[in-house]
Amino acid sequence: MAEAWTNWAGNARCEPFAIERPASEEELVAVVERAAAGGRRVKVVGAGHSFTDIACTDGHLVDLARASRVVRVDRERAQVTVQAGIELRKLNRELARVGLALENLGDIAYQSVAGATQTATHGTGLRFGNLSSQIVGMRIVTGSGEVMACSAEENPEVFHAARVGVGALGAVSEITLQCVPAFNLHAVEEPMRVDEVLGALDDHVEGNDHFEFFWVPHTNWALTKSNRRTDEPASPRPRWQAVRDDLLYTNVLFGALCRLGRRRPSLAAGLGRRIPSSGRVEYVERSDRVFASPRYVHFHEMEYAVPREALAEAVQRVRNLVRDAQIPLLFPVEVRVVAGDDIPLSTAHGRETGYVAVHVYRNSPFDQYFTGVEAIMSDYGGRPHWGKMHFQRADTLAPLYPEWGRVQEVRARLDPEGRFANAYLDRVLGPIG
Repeated sequence: MAEAWTNWAGNARCEPFAIERPASEEELVAVVERAAAGGRRVKVVGAGHSFTDIACTDGHLVDLARASRVVRVDRERAQVTVQAGIELRKLNRELARVGLALENLGDIAYQSVAGATQTATHGTGLRFGNLSSQIVGMRIVTGSGEVMACSAEENPEVFHAARVGVGALGAVSEITLQCVPAFNLHAVEEPMRVDEVLGALDDHVEGNDHFEFFWVPHTNWALTKSNRRTDEPASPRPRWQAVRDDLLYTNVLFGALCRLGRRRPSLAAGLGRRIPSSGRVEYVERSDRVFASPRYVHFHEMEYAVPREALAEAVQRVRNLVRDAQIPLLFPVEVRVVAGDDIPLSTAHGRETGYVAVHVYRNSPFDQYFTGVEAIMSDYGGRPHWGKMHFQRADTLAPLYPEWGRVQEVRARLDPEGRFANAYLDRVLGPIG
């Protein structure tokens, strides 16, 4: 009987022909060659944190958890080369040990580096790009089993597209990232009136190195996080406070409210007003420890990228949707901003970008909410996060990306037989060629 695979959220499942766990590039090449000999497809999975069937296959499912080493550190250039399966939290520890850091991170650190970059995962900060924009070199196993190195100087057309390749161009084996000297963040977390946040959103975004907020549905409140880079020594929260805020409030008590709200949707509005908050908290801590938080409450998520100038209006329309349709929600709506970049399939391609992320507790109804949000975001040329739920197809996505054709050309060259295709890629990128 085939071994089944399920993603983190539990909403994507497949029974591949085989689950492979290579620990080296050579072993990864051997998997691709075996699949080619048998006429089967290959899909690579990192931590399984995507909320779609992006990693599902009936062929060879490649789990890169064993390919998780730091290959080398170039301290002079402040660059690190890693195997594709390394988790961000492990990489963060290794970088801190040698006095380096990634300049920006998302709020989840158990993703693999390859999975996070291939789907354009991002953090927040107007002057900083997503994680893929920090890539300066890659090694990719193509559909024929060939290993191709690429960078801005070597195979530049492949490198241009492959930094966000959605798993369609090949199996990434190694990634080289540009780092920065290790730094601390001065963090201020506090509740604010959401109308005040939206009214002064540009001031918050431009006045902090990293700013984000979470609107709590059915309330007039937002939980804000303002971070600025600092030379101040670390002054972290007391251990008891960190456990209370990050584990007890954010996970244990919030999870209990979600379970009750799923059983009794009519109580959702009242329960939302009881989402625990620690009030104003201020501390200084190592950057990756501020960026990322533990997430033990499982959920389903949709996230859209819109032009920064449309962000406040788009968020207000989501609030109106929740109010007018009386959608029972508990999960806050997350709002962030990043710099634009030049990566063809990056959701931030060519524009300063605001992100609106909406969630529901796992196994809860989402169709009305997610379709309503998607309709709003489409009015602004919104681009869906590649690893999160959406209802778009290749014909609706292509007009959103000016360099769509360049990616398709590279895909056809590196994987002409569709070795890395699956139902998700057929849906969002279309057939090869």
